[in-house]
Amino acid sequence: QVQLAESGGGSVQTGGSLRLSCAASGVTSNHRMAWFRRPPGQGREEGAALLYTGGGGHVYYADSVKGRFTISWDYAKDTLYLQMNTLQLEDTAIYYCAAGPASDSFNIWSPTSYTDWGQGTQVTVSS
Repeated sequence: QVQLAESGGGSVQTGGSLRLSCAASGVTSNHRMAWFRRPPGQGREEGAALLYTGGGGHVYYADSVKGRFTISWDYAKDTLYLQMNTLQLEDTAIYYCAAGPASDSFNIWSPTSYTDWGQGTQVTVSS
C-alpha cells in the first residue's frame, strides 16, 4: 500500500523559492510519481512535473514550470522533491504528490492515472 505525505508549502513573494517534499512508502521502481497542483477556484488538478522511479531519464515538466521547477526522487529516503524557483503569482495552488504503477494505458498527465495521493500542501505566492 502506497502512502504519501507532503510538506514544505508556505507563503513566499514573487521571485522566491520553496522546496516541497513528499515522504513515500510502498513505492516501487515501477511507479510514476508526480506533482499536481490545483489553483484557487479551479475544480481539477493540473500536472506540474513527474518522473519514473525506475529512472532512465524520464522526467517531464509542464510548459508553465519548465526551467523554474525541478523534480527529483531520493531513492535512499523514498522521498520526492519539487524545487520551485522564481515563483510567480500563477504558481499559487494546493500542491499534491501522486503515485501510480506503470501500465500500458498510463497517461502521465492525467490525474486519473495516479492511484495514490497525498493530502496536499498550500503554496501561496504574493507580490
